[in-house]
Amino acid sequence: MNKKDQHKENYNPSLIESKWQKIWHDEKAFEPSKDFSKPKKYILSMFPYPSGAIHMGHVRNYCIGDVMARYYRIHGFNVLHPIGFDAFGMPAENAAIKHKIHPKTWTYSNMDIMLKELNAIGLSFSQNCVLETCDPLYSKYEQEFFIQAWKNNLVYRKKAFLNWCPNDLTVLANEQVVDGKCWRCDTEVVQKEMYQYYLKITDYAEELLKDLESLEGKWPQQVLSMQRNWIGKSEGLEFSFELDLESKNMLDDKITNLKVYTTRPDTLYGVSYCVVAPEHEIVSILIEKQLLSKDAIRNIDNIKNQSEKDRSMADKEGIELPVFLIHPLTNKKIPLWVSNFVLMSYGSGAVMSVPSHDERDFEFAKKYNLPFIPVICANGENDGINKANTEDGILFNSDIYSNLTSKEARKKIINFFEKNNIGKRTINYKLRDWGISRQRYWGTPIPLIHCEKCGIVEERNLPVTLPEDIEITGEGNPLEKHATWKYVKCPKCNADSIRETDTMDTFMESSWYFLHYTTPKELREKQAFCKDYLEYFMEVDEYIGGIEHAILHLLYARFFTKMLRDLKYINFNEPFSNLLTQGMVLKNGAKMSKSIGNIVEPSDIIKTYGADTARLFTLFAAPPTYALEWNDEGVKGCYKFICRLIDRKNRVIKTNVIPKIDTNNLTKDSKVARTKVYEALQKQQSIFAKKIDGYPFNVVIAACMEAHNAISSQDNDLVFTEGYFILLHILEGFIPHIASELSKELFDLSNFKPIQIDNRVFIKDEINYVVSVNGKKRGEILINPNLTQEEIINEAKRSVHKWITKDIKKEIYVKDKLVNFVL
Repeated sequence: MNKKDQHKENYNPSLIESKWQKIWHDEKAFEPSKDFSKPKKYILSMFPYPSGAIHMGHVRNYCIGDVMARYYRIHGFNVLHPIGFDAFGMPAENAAIKHKIHPKTWTYSNMDIMLKELNAIGLSFSQNCVLETCDPLYSKYEQEFFIQAWKNNLVYRKKAFLNWCPNDLTVLANEQVVDGKCWRCDTEVVQKEMYQYYLKITDYAEELLKDLESLEGKWPQQVLSMQRNWIGKSEGLEFSFELDLESKNMLDDKITNLKVYTTRPDTLYGVSYCVVAPEHEIVSILIEKQLLSKDAIRNIDNIKNQSEKDRSMADKEGIELPVFLIHPLTNKKIPLWVSNFVLMSYGSGAVMSVPSHDERDFEFAKKYNLPFIPVICANGENDGINKANTEDGILFNSDIYSNLTSKEARKKIINFFEKNNIGKRTINYKLRDWGISRQRYWGTPIPLIHCEKCGIVEERNLPVTLPEDIEITGEGNPLEKHATWKYVKCPKCNADSIRETDTMDTFMESSWYFLHYTTPKELREKQAFCKDYLEYFMEVDEYIGGIEHAILHLLYARFFTKMLRDLKYINFNEPFSNLLTQGMVLKNGAKMSKSIGNIVEPSDIIKTYGADTARLFTLFAAPPTYALEWNDEGVKGCYKFICRLIDRKNRVIKTNVIPKIDTNNLTKDSKVARTKVYEALQKQQSIFAKKIDGYPFNVVIAACMEAHNAISSQDNDLVFTEGYFILLHILEGFIPHIASELSKELFDLSNFKPIQIDNRVFIKDEINYVVSVNGKKRGEILINPNLTQEEIINEAKRSVHKWITKDIKKEIYVKDKLVNFVL
């Protein structure tokens, strides 16, 4: 019988894993307790979209959280470790079109598949806390939050431009626009102005920014920086350029000035032109009055029909307008242009341009041969013509502000504008309000009704549920086209009215699911949150997910938490105490992808090697925050380690307590083995005591493997038993099925509780010193730890006396490590 067949005979992962999964399920082993006197831990991995079978990224993400949850349970914590599904969204509609299946059927089928596969990995999720965001009960509470936000002026409605397919008569998400065309019919996409609903996240911009300080040292610095940049706070000057008299007359005095904002008022004397967005009112008036050429209008329309994303990626394009502005400091005329790099949704839709001191303005001015006016000398350079000089420096060509530093000039120029009532110091944010309207079927309906008499009225009977008798073709919004669903009576006057047919952005659902998890299932019919459970379990202690969620999901979740606080649902400010962003799973240097053909199916690994091997490899191959490169040999190595654990179990003396070791008669190998075992335990405890950043579980696993080799290489069975008692305790989080199987057989699970470190094992009988002469190693000596420094140095001299051929100039002593003699 070869070794592989022998392993198969000794180790049947399928039998062991199904056995323990059934035990855990029957015993409800992973349900949080109602005992609020216990210390708690809320461990949460970002919930998945139910796309079908799980992938290795899921395995890694959820295994990281599972190690944490299992550790804290063993150590007496009341652990909430839930799972659910972010179940609404466009992929379900795409599947409905492709497979001629209802989105609900597709979604619930996928959720069943994924739950079974997640359970097959041995993840210690609470079965009682599972939620699906497409559940009408979940929608009810989300609609309630929306209505409360609407009543408190935290939601508003306004027109905005959306991607529109004129062939399918439908709004398209950005990802459905491919090279400017509809993904389904290849029709050129245009921008259509439609009403949208917005959440006022900008009201919370300063608080969102300030509260990042409380997350320092708890969230990755990269994520904090990304959120700060996204919020984009800046301080500057808001002022207006007057239009010249001729331009005012041309526009019938409908517009007399152009408001702009700048963070660099020190560059004001370098302004050589201004630019507006194609949607700006000045442009609309010029087109309406036929004051632009047909070519200019066509080019402007082309820009309008590009999404903001496409505009940002396109080359800078501009059209000169027959309008001139008056510089507020020099009184000189400045030309006005329209371009694709200015967005109407940001600020006033107009910018001043300083080509000598701004990269974007420089490129545009070069392309259209516009003037360059250098006004700042930075780093000894005052060129600003051959390249943009963007640094702070000393002003010149700036009238009375010449020879001032940029910082001094900014302050004085702003003071001048405020004193003369022609401008004001302003704080701006890049952050824009959150557009939550989606013209799709598979989402949470927005609970509003349009009545001709009463205006917009809130729904009174929640939840507003989706009609199931629909057909999704990809053409138009199924809710808009439904024969009966949108026709309702006004709750106020009982007149015939129209129900809102937009659904909510799916980021809404993922912005509060972590709060709803705290509500026990039996209480969810009556309330979104149970105050006692919510206040006990929140904040989330450890939140785990990909760096790709650094901005939108995490920012929206933080905002939603603050909004719900202000709506009196909760009483805390931040949702996630600690954040771990796990690395991607790669194969052959690339992210696993079906299109590349480098996918490794978790089900295949589980079938061949078992779930414990899959878990062990994903946790051992790299620290959680690093990218993990898939390696088939590494998987086999992890499988062999588990097999060795099983093969050598017969040396263990069965016991219900950790063995007491008489250290007086131990051999050197046995002492080393005990040290290795307790070093592994020490590393595990140090990680969870936050003495080591990033949860490097691979270090703990490596220490366990090393310790297992050490106890196997010595001949004391009590030391071996102690080693298994402790190693299986540590490994329960990594390979829970086999650790439970062996621990039940050998220790009746008595090792699944806190274990104290025996610090005596770290007291050495002898200490190894390296001895060097002039920095070159010449020998090693074993020293009794009780010797003095002088005695150790003398021993070292004797051991290398033949290399000491000159007088010793200096003796360097490093305790417990080395002695060096400088001749």
